Amino acid sequence: MLPLYEMMMRAQNGEAMRAMAGQFGLNEDQVTRAMEALMPAFATGFKRSAANPQDFGNLMQAMASGNYTEYFNNLASAFTPQGISDGNAMLNQIFGSKQISEAIAQQAALATGIAQDIYNRMLPVVASILAGGVFSQGAKAAAGGNPFADMMGQMMSHAAASQKQAADFTEQLGKMMENTFGSGGKSGSGSSQPINPFTDMMETMMKAGFPGAAEPENAEPEKTEEPDNPYSKFISDMFDAGIKVQKDYQKNLDSIFDNYMNGMKKDG
Repeated sequence: MLPLYEMMMRAQNGEAMRAMAGQFGLNEDQVTRAMEALMPAFATGFKRSAANPQDFGNLMQAMASGNYTEYFNNLASAFTPQGISDGNAMLNQIFGSKQISEAIAQQAALATGIAQDIYNRMLPVVASILAGGVFSQGAKAAAGGNPFADMMGQMMSHAAASQKQAADFTEQLGKMMENTFGSGGKSGSGSSQPINPFTDMMETMMKAGFPGAAEPENAEPEKTEEPDNPYSKFISDMFDAGIKVQKDYQKNLDSIFDNYMNGMKKDG
């Protein structure tokens, strides 16, 4: 999948960025700098919003629920009242609160010299375009079997400690992905039952054998070093900002999320 920065710059063969420049009274160099400032924030937000398989399923379902693919393909629709409303809904999904969005706009303004008010108006449009781009690429990847098939197989082998857990894990992810991308068709022999290609794919991988998937529940797990979480790596690759970020800038982004999210937990 394309990194977020490259996805934005290539949107509609570059016409999206030129249209955004005209919409917000910026030149193309300013738009480029704005994207360089915002993409690390969106990458961080996406990764945190997809922190586990359940959250990832919720994020993809949110992307599927609106007109985000249309906004990715036609920027003018992202500037309509409906587009702005959908963009704000996606911002809340990605960042978790309006306060985080405002803090990100403030930090981007300080880094680039572009007015914070422009960022406040730009953020929902960028959220809509990115959501449409990510969902479109995800749908193509799922239809082709990669990288979703590899990711799910690795996740299952990492998470399933018994056959029952593996089955539950398979069913959960299969249902989430079916709800997100569709059932993929009807079963044969006159049956009206829909096929869930994601559940079938997971079951096939289970039968092929993964560590822990076919062991009895009372079996002693083999002691091995804990592997890196393949799900985390997949999410990190999927939502790669695509540009190098100064450590201080990324540290400030992480602080924004940590401070506001901790405050929300205390209030809750």
